[in-house]
Amino acid sequence: MPVSVDERPGKARVSEEQRAGPVPGTPVTAHREAAPDAVRCAVLTVSDTRTVETDTSGALIKTTLGQWGHAVVDYRIVPDEPALIRDTLEALARRADVQAILSNGGTGVSPRDTTYDVVAALLDKRIDGFGELFRMLSYAEIGSAAMMSRAVAGVYQGRVVIAMPGSSNAVALAMEKLVVPELGHLVYEVGK
Repeated sequence: MPVSVDERPGKARVSEEQRAGPVPGTPVTAHREAAPDAVRCAVLTVSDTRTVETDTSGALIKTTLGQWGHAVVDYRIVPDEPALIRDTLEALARRADVQAILSNGGTGVSPRDTTYDVVAALLDKRIDGFGELFRMLSYAEIGSAAMMSRAVAGVYQGRVVIAMPGSSNAVALAMEKLVVPELGHLVYEVGK
């Protein structure tokens, strides 16, 4: 793939072609073409205060999934209590109709933010690139506060699990830039 060289020695810029996505004919392109068009998802909001009526981030996840042709087969709100989060994730992972679990909330650093701790302890495999890319993209929007996000993704019992922050702006960023463009591809890879 061509990389255009900056005027300064040792510096390279990513070309517009590279930013746009994989080059046709590459393994990534072939995997995306083989991936399912629709993924069956469970949406989990972790919050001590949100209700179905006030859960804007959960609603945004559901709407975005629907716009991309994915199905929401379960939606729940649970308080930020580690045992409840763990029990809910375990129950969702046992469901045959759930291929991915997308959560929001509880990924910060306050004492009540426990989603990351529960999810990280359950994962069979981590997808470190998700958190890394999310924080990189967040930095461009919110600056150094991005370091406080503990967004994480991975595989648990054959299911893709993605834990996003509870902020609607953060959810929109994660969904649009990372989750929906790769969700089918992730499920395809996990199911190999």
